[in-house]
Parts: sequence; structure tokens; C-alpha cells
Amino acid sequence: MLRDPSLIPLSHQHQHGLALTVLIDRGLKADPTKRKALELSRKVARMAEIELLGHFQVEEKVLFPSIRSRLDSDQVVDDLIAQHRKLEKLVELLAVATDSNRIPLLQEFSKLLHRHIRIEERQLFQEIQAKLDESQLEELGKEINVNVQKVCPITSRLPWSQEE
Repeated sequence: MLRDPSLIPLSHQHQHGLALTVLIDRGLKADPTKRKALELSRKVARMAEIELLGHFQVEEKVLFPSIRSRLDSDQVVDDLIAQHRKLEKLVELLAVATDSNRIPLLQEFSKLLHRHIRIEERQLFQEIQAKLDESQLEELGKEINVNVQKVCPITSRLPWSQEE
């Protein structure tokens, strides 16, 4: 199923998150050194600062409240919020990690972020598109877009995030 335009700003950010997981996984596979792990930890911190934490905020303050009552189960939203907290905690732990535990933390972060994004894209977004009508999706999309521009101003101005 094609992604509805209302959800594209979040899907674009998901693409950035998946790219980060690939960077981590390939980076550690090719060079499992302390130096590489430190470099990747810094990339995670930068991504969290620029986009990831703001993305979570938009989902929790705009998307989830708007769709929760329309879903078959609240559990998926509750699980996604719990994953947000776990990912935030991993970002914090990476910031203070010692050389000996940085690689396992990066691996855990990458695995969880990848799984989290896949659940949102393949389950949550599909259900949203099936349950909301065109006007509801359009209203939701406007609110998402405004909030993405507020909390992620750098990434919302990148060429791939403009309306097509």
C-alpha cells in the first residue's frame, strides 16, 4: 500500500532512522573497533538531537492521540511509546558509555530502532490509512507537518521533505 501524503513527513524521518541503523550495522561489521564505536555513538547523538527526539514528540503529541481511539488495540501505541523511552535511554547511555560497552549498546539501539520503525510503517501506518477517511487523513497530515517543522526545522527544510 502506498503511503498517504499525511504520513509522509514521518515516513521520511523513518527513512533517516533506517539509514542510521544500516550505518551502525555496516560500520561495526567492517570496523568493530572502539574508535569506530565512538564515531557511531556521536552520529547517534547528533541524529537524536536533530531529528529523532523531535520525531518521538510529534508522534506522541499529535499522531498517537489523534488515532488511538480508532485503532483495533491501544497496545500498539503503548508498545511504541515504551520503545521511544527505551531508545531515549540508549541514547543517554551511549553518551556516557565506556569503550567496553559501547558496541553492544549501539547494536541494541540499532536493532530496536529498526524494529520500531518497521512496526510503525508496516502495522500502525497501514491501519491508520485503512481506518481514517480522506478528510481525516488530510487534517492529521496538516497537524503533523506543522509540528515536524517546529521540532525538526533542519530536516523539514531538506529537499526530500518538501511537498511533491
